Amino acid sequence: MQHWLFKSEPATFSIDDLATATGKSTCWDGVRNYQVRNFMRDVMQPGDLGFFYHSSCAVPGITGIVSITSNAYTDNTQFDPGHVHYDADSKPESPRWLMVDVKLKRKLKRIITLDELREHHHRLKELLILKRGNRLSVTPLSSDEWNYILGLE
Repeated sequence: MQHWLFKSEPATFSIDDLATATGKSTCWDGVRNYQVRNFMRDVMQPGDLGFFYHSSCAVPGITGIVSITSNAYTDNTQFDPGHVHYDADSKPESPRWLMVDVKLKRKLKRIITLDELREHHHRLKELLILKRGNRLSVTPLSSDEWNYILGLE
């Protein structure tokens, strides 16, 4: 099993939005980074777990745990000229962008804030979200990082 950190701005899509999603599962669409696309295509599997992280907000941090419920598949928003995620260079016969479905397993008892993650930097020094300039919406976590962060809850 792999572990992931899914980052979203709560004004765009929050943990509460996921909690109220029809069927409690929804697609993680809008990925427009090749590295993240490759994670989805080549590494993510149904049953993998991830942290749901709120970014670009008053208190950024980890708010919940999600599970991946599908293999990667074509993100059709790339073909819709009226959609914010439209990509004019992507063609249906060779789609550029993929997505996976995620489901909320549970909200955390409390937010594990970015500041708190930074305080534990000695144990989380490889955590990509703490590295300067990292803007990926999905990043892998080691089992040690996953377990340590769970222990912070």
